[in-house]
Amino acid sequence: MSNTTNSHILKNSQTIPEKMLSMDPFSQWLGIEVLEVEKGRCKVGMTVRKEMLNSMGKAHGGISYSLADTAFGFSANTHGKYAVSIETSINHIEALEKGDYLTAEAVTDIAKTKVGFNIVEVKRGEQIVALFKGVVYRTNKDWE
Repeated sequence: MSNTTNSHILKNSQTIPEKMLSMDPFSQWLGIEVLEVEKGRCKVGMTVRKEMLNSMGKAHGGISYSLADTAFGFSANTHGKYAVSIETSINHIEALEKGDYLTAEAVTDIAKTKVGFNIVEVKRGEQIVALFKGVVYRTNKDWE
C-alpha cells in the first residue's frame, strides 16, 4: 500500500464516525458526541436526560445499550468498509441517574477476515457501569 492510500484510510478512520453521526437521527436525539477516534477505536459521550428514565427513575437500560452500540458501530466502521452488527449483548453493572455523563469506548477490536469482535466499556467518570460485546460483519463497500 502506498503512503497516499495509508493517509486516505487514516483520514477516513477519523472522519467516518462524524459522518455516521451526521446521518443518525437517533444518536443525535440521544445527544451523543464523538470524543476520540482512531482506526479500530472510538469513544463517544452523552448526558442522561429526564426523558431517558424508566418507571423507577433510573436510566432505561436501552440508553447505555444505545450509547455502547453507537461506539461499537463507529469503531467497527473506522476500518473503511461498511460494517454491520450481527450480534450484541450488554451487562448492566450500575444504575444510572438523570444528569449522569456517560462515555462508551470500544476498547477491543479484533478483526478476523470479514468478522470483527468488539468490547465496549460504558463509564460514568472512571467507574465502569456496563460492558457491551459486539460482533460485526465488514462488507466490501467502502466509505467515501
